[in-house]
Amino acid sequence: MSESERLSVFKTYKLYVGGKFPRSESGRVYEVTDQKDRWLANAPQASRKDARDAVSAARKAFGGWSGATAYNRGQVLYRVAEMLEGRRGQFTAEVAASEGISKSRAAAVVDATVDRWVWYAGWTDKIGQVTGGANPVAGPFFNLSTPEPTGVVTVLAPQDSSFLGLVSVVAPVIATGNTAVVVASERSPLPALSLGEVLATSDLPGGVVNVLSGRTAELAAPLASHQDVNGIDLYGADETLAKELEIAAADNLKRVVRPHPVDFSADPGTGRLTAFLETKTVWHPTGGLGASGSGY
Repeated sequence: MSESERLSVFKTYKLYVGGKFPRSESGRVYEVTDQKDRWLANAPQASRKDARDAVSAARKAFGGWSGATAYNRGQVLYRVAEMLEGRRGQFTAEVAASEGISKSRAAAVVDATVDRWVWYAGWTDKIGQVTGGANPVAGPFFNLSTPEPTGVVTVLAPQDSSFLGLVSVVAPVIATGNTAVVVASERSPLPALSLGEVLATSDLPGGVVNVLSGRTAELAAPLASHQDVNGIDLYGADETLAKELEIAAADNLKRVVRPHPVDFSADPGTGRLTAFLETKTVWHPTGGLGASGSGY
């Protein structure tokens, strides 16, 4: 059979929830097009039920992921970077089509994205030293502060940076021991859905990251009001939607990261690493050693 007679095998994109690849329970899909409105693929249009299932999966995975050592989390994240590097060509094509940029520029974006993932992998066992430590107190006590993950975090991925921006908001959430429910870019969800395939074939436990595609406003509303979601990053919401979601998030005192302009190509700093961390402070009495009154 000649090349011209061969039928292409079109890729079927699915959600990534709990380490599996379900279609939307509603059966809905929507057309994803490029910057010139040419058809690229049909993406699953997730429903409120899919969002609730993703939260359940993230909660189930939280204990094991947050309880892993920071060093182990770094190893797992580095493995994800290895898998991303192996799919460099695929992501380059998807980013070029999704964002309407040249293949060479898309390749540079993919390289920067892999580097960004490695950068966050390196922070897993260092952020504790930056944000925690021993506190000086007036009294016979040890006073130690240590960071702990917030819990289940909803991430509204950037609408205009389908891969570098996506990783820049997702990686710091899981690097610090949280689990995530990610709402992909509504217009350009394909790199996010392909990221789910990478995560499934890496060492990341199922449920640590869950990827939904569909209408951002439709999915964000139930996630912002969900009582088992502990934090939400509103980056991918417009100003009006962000205000509505922030009000809904206040019902169970979620941590909220408000949307603000970000240059994802610049040094990300540690802001998003600390955004979904809680600080636990422990007091412990010192003990006297003999008549001299010295202590430890």
